[in-house]
Amino acid sequence: MTVQASRSARRGAAIAFLSPAMAVIVLFVAVPIALTFWISLHDWSMYTPLSQMTWRGLGNYTDLLHSDDFLNALGNTLVYVVLVLVTTVPLALALGMLLYFPKAAGKAVARAALFSTYVIPTVAIAIVWGALYAPDYGPISQALGAVGIDSPAWLSDPQTALLSLVIFHVWQMTGYYTILVIAGLTQIPDDVYEAARIDGAGFWRQTFSVTLPLLRRTTTFIVLIAAINAIQVFDPVYILTQGGPAESTTVLSYAIQRAAFQNGMAGQASAMAFSLLLVLVAVAGVVLAAMRRRTAAEGRS
Repeated sequence: MTVQASRSARRGAAIAFLSPAMAVIVLFVAVPIALTFWISLHDWSMYTPLSQMTWRGLGNYTDLLHSDDFLNALGNTLVYVVLVLVTTVPLALALGMLLYFPKAAGKAVARAALFSTYVIPTVAIAIVWGALYAPDYGPISQALGAVGIDSPAWLSDPQTALLSLVIFHVWQMTGYYTILVIAGLTQIPDDVYEAARIDGAGFWRQTFSVTLPLLRRTTTFIVLIAAINAIQVFDPVYILTQGGPAESTTVLSYAIQRAAFQNGMAGQASAMAFSLLLVLVAVAGVVLAAMRRRTAAEGRS
């Protein structure tokens, strides 16, 4: 068999093995995205057939730019994402190192307990947290009252409602990101730490000069996944606040659901959904570009 024939055979085998996966991606990812964009260019109610759509072009997108509701939802989403990232990522890094380096019994149990918050259904957790946040009989309010601290209204106050959802998200997702940190730490050779100890580096110097630099790829992945999960938040908003009070917790995903299924404005909802996709792509692009620039700068140095 010639070299060209061998390459052709390998290419054909690769195509044969990848075809089922590519077909699934096209059917369940590419086609819905294309259909969503197509609907976003029309006026259409969810309660009428697709044949009754009327062409609007980019009118739905223009309306979004002048919609106070959309801009409020976008602002709430950005605030939510920033709060989640600045809280969850450092906490996951700290917990990951705390559960990996010390030689102590019970670390496996602690890891399982942390990860369990992620595998429990969000709906069930949200119902429990709704009871915890209850202003009259909630355990959190009672605990604060026992030490003489006036408890905030939590989900009923526009000033604290979004922060309450952030606390819920951090509690639920930190364990998952901590496991990712521990997985990244296992890839760092022990020889690197041994060399650092021989050079006289203490714990903090090893952390900032060895651990964190070698965890950069893992940290970048965590930041990207955490941002995507935060942008797509829906369940706790739908269950706990319904976007209130005073629209203070209306995020993009909830605004999309409300426009499509409550108000029947599928064209506008599709425009918001496609805008949300563009936001996700932009966030992923910024994070990956920052990682590439950092890697290139270190390579030149």
